[in-house]
Amino acid sequence: MELDSVKKDMLIRQGLKLTHLRLLAALDKTGQISAAAAQIAISQPAASRLLAEIERIVGMKFYQRHPHGVTMNAVGLLLGERARWMLRALDDAGRDIAEISSGQRGSVNIGAVTGPAIELVLPVIREARLLYPDHDITIDVDTSDKLAERLLGGSLDFYLGRVLPGLDASAVNMQLVGDEPVSLIVRKGHPLLGRTNPSLQDCLDYDWVMQPPGGLQRYTVDRYLLDHAYHPPNRVVNTNSLMMMLAIVTRTNAIAPVSRAVADFYAGPDGLTGRIETLPVDHKMAVVPYGLVTLRGYELPAASAEIHRMLLKHLDSQQIEPRAE
Repeated sequence: MELDSVKKDMLIRQGLKLTHLRLLAALDKTGQISAAAAQIAISQPAASRLLAEIERIVGMKFYQRHPHGVTMNAVGLLLGERARWMLRALDDAGRDIAEISSGQRGSVNIGAVTGPAIELVLPVIREARLLYPDHDITIDVDTSDKLAERLLGGSLDFYLGRVLPGLDASAVNMQLVGDEPVSLIVRKGHPLLGRTNPSLQDCLDYDWVMQPPGGLQRYTVDRYLLDHAYHPPNRVVNTNSLMMMLAIVTRTNAIAPVSRAVADFYAGPDGLTGRIETLPVDHKMAVVPYGLVTLRGYELPAASAEIHRMLLKHLDSQQIEPRAE
């Protein structure tokens, strides 16, 4: 029993301090001693002294210097990961204390790609505002790579999106929701709406407004056209702004591929008052499956856990069964 007790706080007894944890987390993120020192506002010599102290505490080297910075070995990677978790837990404690002292019931930081933000997050937030009027809810709508970066950085509690290549899949859990179908939208009165059964080939003679190359939705559209032997649109306007995309579509004959949830919203009674319509074109374009992504081993704060539970309940009510991945 005494041995277990010593093991549990061995590093603390050896002298590990909060400053050591902050430096480990910064070094793990930057890979450079100078950058890590700057991040926690200390000098490089002070950082070097702290690293020597950490090596003494753990009893072994945990990084290797090279001309471009440092490389963490297995021990260093373990220390860096655990340091991030502990600092995040302290940040969460500070957030909870601030909420208690200010009388707030909780703050929630959610991320989502555009389609799920409208289709899933919006109805849940409407319900949450009635049940928890004092909750401070922030919704970050962006691409999956940006959302994953913010999740790992601690500014998001969870997000609806994808786990893309480059993200350490062992750091997250993902409950798979499903594909994200793509629809083609045009302005009311568009020439193609007057045709019987317009084809995808007919659409390619018009301007298109799309996500710039490199985006997942753009890749989906380009690959679908290529796989089905269609030439690309003759003229393309590239923009990441949904607002700009809608503005161009409502004022020109341009066609825009968007998430079906986005198309249904803006073409519906709550959207742009009949100024947008979905083209009845037969195609099966769909962006790869997305899901509900959380940090592995991380316990959500109470307010965020409740919104997370409401999202799962909403998925169940829509007969969408998220699967663990």
